[in-house]
Amino acid sequence: MIDGSNEMTQQRETGTLGKLMVLLDLVTHADRPLRFTDILAAGEQPRGTLHRQLGHLVEEGLLEIDGDGRYSPGLRLLELASRSWARNEFRLIAEPHLNALQQLTGETVHLGVLRGASVIYLDKVEGRQPVRMYSQIGNASPVYCTGVGKAALSVLPDERLNALIAEVAFQRFTPNTRTAEMLLAEMEEIRSTGAAFDREEHEVGIRCVAAPIWSEDLSFVGGVSVTGPAYRLTMERLNEWADPVRQTAARIMSGMRSGLGPRR
Repeated sequence: MIDGSNEMTQQRETGTLGKLMVLLDLVTHADRPLRFTDILAAGEQPRGTLHRQLGHLVEEGLLEIDGDGRYSPGLRLLELASRSWARNEFRLIAEPHLNALQQLTGETVHLGVLRGASVIYLDKVEGRQPVRMYSQIGNASPVYCTGVGKAALSVLPDERLNALIAEVAFQRFTPNTRTAEMLLAEMEEIRSTGAAFDREEHEVGIRCVAAPIWSEDLSFVGGVSVTGPAYRLTMERLNEWADPVRQTAARIMSGMRSGLGPRR
């Protein structure tokens, strides 16, 4: 369903930028990828003009278009948003809990958000150990072979989960990278335990444990993780840290509800 609150028909057409912002609002607030005909029907733009505007947004990475011609928010939107993360109220809520988890484990802590078939890292607290992670705030990683990604997937309804997985091109990064069938089977365990593991599935020698974070309406779906080299993060150690990671996720979600109010 297209969210009528976007009021595209009110036409903020004070200029090119206003028209492009209307399109971005429409696509980002929709609960599914939109076809060209959906967008055309929601406004009063001529077909040719709308096609050019959507093309510009795709070229800039602000929108993405899939093989079926459906438009969804682009990774650059999340990358731009992450650049302003330091001034975001949500960071103030999450940051002390991320720092506490890093102090407990000594390893790198990540906070990420689900965006299509990727996870965008919103925050990172560097570990104090000699070997550190090279991940960066704003970078994207595959959703199916990272702890934060799998944790985020676990809270999605089955219909949305299956639709997303159907669109993923499962690249084999390591011998441990999951296939679609393996990932779906693993979802049951993650949903049961509340913890997701990356067992050297994205990078050889790197492991992590993660827990999901989500808003009540699932407009925000992400996760928090502890990541480090496999020689330090044995599976026994990761299992020990699963509970602190889950507790950290729960505290952040509690802060989201009390500090930000309902997320619409």
